[in-house]
Amino acid sequence: MPRRDSGVAVPHPHPPTLTQGPPVDSSIIQGISTFRGSVFPGQQRMYERLVRDGQQPKALIIACADSRVAPEHITQAGPGELFVCRNAGNIVPPFSQMNGGVSSAIEYAVVALGVRDIVVCGHSDCGAMKGLMQPGALAAMPNVAAWLRHSHAADRIVCEAYPDDIDPKDRLRALALENVVVQLAHLRTHPSVAAALAKGGLSLHGWFFEIETGALHAYDGRRFVTLTDDGALPVAEVSTPRRAAADLPVRVAAE
Repeated sequence: MPRRDSGVAVPHPHPPTLTQGPPVDSSIIQGISTFRGSVFPGQQRMYERLVRDGQQPKALIIACADSRVAPEHITQAGPGELFVCRNAGNIVPPFSQMNGGVSSAIEYAVVALGVRDIVVCGHSDCGAMKGLMQPGALAAMPNVAAWLRHSHAADRIVCEAYPDDIDPKDRLRALALENVVVQLAHLRTHPSVAAALAKGGLSLHGWFFEIETGALHAYDGRRFVTLTDDGALPVAEVSTPRRAAADLPVRVAAE
């Protein structure tokens, strides 16, 4: 920083030397250069519009942080079309008074952005699910082990409701699928989600992406079915207005 003498800033006689860390992978630098030089100029008006009008995403997608599973790439969505939250294991912690990144993203997406669809997207060959199957491998990763407690129900389902002698690959796949269903259940504990579902303004979806085939399987409330080009997308929970106390007057929104 410059020295001050009688209120006047003067240059430091020995400017500090900038310390450089390990170089960033050259492919990342090249990608940034290509975006700035070739991609952005043709899309600048779109980005200007997104700043002027704000984002209006169609859905919130809660996906795994796995580098092979990119929701925008899978859905071919452009900037501003999806609100994405990624973490190890595509986990949704049950609602609690303790704040967290996933809970905040859900609340913001539903309340501030007004998304009408939330997707929990799992995938094949999931490292988080492998860790759940082999807890000893997480000995050096206590934070990951603690995080995966939110998937213990899925692990218990597979241990008790599936045969003991199923192939390890099939067990891993079953665990990843059951984990999506468990996280959908956790979603319903969030007040913003519960209220939006009751008002008929939100639908929940469970997806499973097969990395090796590109196939997408969607949960229909009972099982996962493979999405076809000419088929409708199954919904885990359809947005249907409901009130347990149906005999009470309907709330009228303030004008």
